[in-house]
Amino acid sequence: MLRTMLAGSRRRPAVLLACVALLLGGAVGCGSSDGSSAAATSPSPSATASAAGVLGVRDPWVKAADTGMTAAFGSLVNDGDTDVTITAAATDVSPMELHEMAMRDGQMVMRAKQGGIVVKARSTHVLEPGGDHLMLMALRRPVRAGDQVSFTLTFADGRTQTFTAVAKPFTGAQESYAPGHGEPAPGTSGKPATTTSPAS
Repeated sequence: MLRTMLAGSRRRPAVLLACVALLLGGAVGCGSSDGSSAAATSPSPSATASAAGVLGVRDPWVKAADTGMTAAFGSLVNDGDTDVTITAAATDVSPMELHEMAMRDGQMVMRAKQGGIVVKARSTHVLEPGGDHLMLMALRRPVRAGDQVSFTLTFADGRTQTFTAVAKPFTGAQESYAPGHGEPAPGTSGKPATTTSPAS
């Protein structure tokens, strides 16, 4: 009788240990069966850009405006081995053109960028006031500070890529964004005002 009880008490921990091991093994199996993790489900900004397969778009922003013209800016990052050419940009809030600032008759003037915006391989091309920019030609509605504006870029090979830019107040360069007006005044920053607007 005592021998039977001892044998039973020895068996129980072994059975209990086997059950625990089985449960833990099942939990680990469940955790790895879907192949995802918290890190895999929250892509970094560069991972999002890579998924698009064309360019990274860093710190995109658009100048807040009630009417008329305005522009979108940011840094275009080409991590690929070949140059990429943007041939068009579009948004639902305005017709758009690709613009540059260039010298004409001794003056800096704004004009359409012939041939598109080229982002060289393994480099960054900055869109900024007083330089290349995405021009919103005639706003259909106000773009207010904090608004999120969606843009679609079209590339020379027919691919497209969409990104979102936050609208920010910007008075530093006093641009009017009308053809024929010059670059930012000397001593101005060419950067938007710091706001508490959500990051793009």
